[in-house]
Amino acid sequence: MRNIKLLIEYDGTNFVGWQIQPNGRSVQGEIKKAIKQITGEDVNLIGASRTDAGVHARGQVANFKSQTKITVENLKKALNSILPDDIVIHSVEDVPDDFHARYSAIQKTYRYFITQNKIAIGRNYIWFVKYEIDFQKLEECARLITGKHDFEIFSKKGTNVKNYICDVKFAEWKKENDKLIFTITANRFLYGMVRGLVGAMIDVARGRFEIDVFKKMLIEKSNQAELMHAPANGLFLEEVRY
Repeated sequence: MRNIKLLIEYDGTNFVGWQIQPNGRSVQGEIKKAIKQITGEDVNLIGASRTDAGVHARGQVANFKSQTKITVENLKKALNSILPDDIVIHSVEDVPDDFHARYSAIQKTYRYFITQNKIAIGRNYIWFVKYEIDFQKLEECARLITGKHDFEIFSKKGTNVKNYICDVKFAEWKKENDKLIFTITANRFLYGMVRGLVGAMIDVARGRFEIDVFKKMLIEKSNQAELMHAPANGLFLEEVRY
């Protein structure tokens, strides 16, 4: 039995998310169907991150166990010939039997993209924010996020985990022309956490509430202002490290 690892890119616009659901197309479901067509096996495809509907990925990782004798090179070619155009397999490799795409991961990196100029082309990959933004306040918020914190208040309701502590190794905002780009690396992420953080930081930077309110959200889990989650289309899973 082989353990096979995939490096995957996908455009999340027309998916209900990574995970198979009864209400529409999923990335996991499309790849599982392609694997079955090639190998005849109904595999258990494990993803590193269960990205939400509309979220994109350049560096999603998945693994599955298989008895196929097809080489990794030919398996990559076969998968890319079958999969829809909004999914691409960038690499296929054999990995040790104990490799698990989700539980073996030590760090994940997400990026969130914002534009302050309304656009038509590319609107599915960036959030248009019409408000004036105080970039220094964004930077101050990012500095507060770094380190170990309980991020329960920023995650979506229904998140079912034993604890909400995440160790943020890196959090930074950058300006690129009319774009604002937020990059965050942590040992783990909660469901909806990045979008919750981005939404709250933008609310601080546009003056909807003060940075002290954001601090209380982070430190005391006090939600004095209704938390806004940023839309899914600006979020990308960039990298998973092992």
